[in-house]
Amino acid sequence: MTGSGDRNRATPADGGARTPGDGVASPADGFAVPTGGAASPAGGAHAPADGAAATPGWVKSARQVERERLRRRRTVRSGSIATASTVLVIVLLLWVFTASPGWPRVRETFFDPGQFVSALPDVLSGFLLNIKIFLIAEPLILVLGLLVALARNLRAPVFFPLRALAVAYTDVFRGVPTILIIYLVGFGLPALGLQGTPTDLATLGIIALTLSYGAYVAEVFRAGIDSVHPSQVAAARSLGLSHGKAMRYVVVPQAVRRVVPPLLNDFVSLQKDTALVATIGPLEALRQAQIHVASTFNYTPYLAAALLFIVLTIPMARFTDYLAARSQRRRGQ
Repeated sequence: MTGSGDRNRATPADGGARTPGDGVASPADGFAVPTGGAASPAGGAHAPADGAAATPGWVKSARQVERERLRRRRTVRSGSIATASTVLVIVLLLWVFTASPGWPRVRETFFDPGQFVSALPDVLSGFLLNIKIFLIAEPLILVLGLLVALARNLRAPVFFPLRALAVAYTDVFRGVPTILIIYLVGFGLPALGLQGTPTDLATLGIIALTLSYGAYVAEVFRAGIDSVHPSQVAAARSLGLSHGKAMRYVVVPQAVRRVVPPLLNDFVSLQKDTALVATIGPLEALRQAQIHVASTFNYTPYLAAALLFIVLTIPMARFTDYLAARSQRRRGQ
């Protein structure tokens, strides 16, 4: 009598040693195996029993197929629950608002379709000025913020006045509300009477927003620069790069990539704060809405301006979330 090892051992009558391509694992094994096309040591290619041409590849086991089916089922169930709960919350909120005693008055004052259609063209033309202010102020803020961040990282004693000025600028303009900076620049700068001082109200608003947001962006850039490991600078200096070249070619590129999501978040806030420029007179979206409200005593034009800002800021916010998630995935790898 032969043992269990003799029964599992290939014999010459079997046609040689058994190879991995000669058999297919059972579905209970829980993994996929190659089928067909394996060469036999006894000579010649291994052909399927039905005479059809072998198709090399992997076959999913029954256990794997079942796992994928359960995963799809769980995804569909989670999506259905999330959709149902969202719809339920929205319906509940709508019911709470519409069932309140003052809803008819609010609907007449804030949700008048006629006033919305009447005010939308003027509000939209003013909103184009908001976009113009945003597009001009954004690159200026980036340049100013990066220069201030680099100035705060200068360590040589000769640059102490420049570093102190950068610190003072950051502290002052982060501490003063943006609307006050707009007032001070919009009314105070022309009052100086200096030659070449701009008098265009939109230009003065851009200057005020640049000074205000430049302080915040400078701190974002400085955080990104400080996040780069000192060994990066040491390696660059050991290769013969000066401090300026090490910052330009090694540190700043890494810092910029790391701070893109928070920078976009600041620019979402900047797009909204362009409406504050209306306090010094430019006819942007908020000012156009105020003109219609003053003439009709109906606040629906404010709703039109709000919807325009939402249409612009929500895609930027989602793009910011996407970049932040991608950055986390890269760091996780």
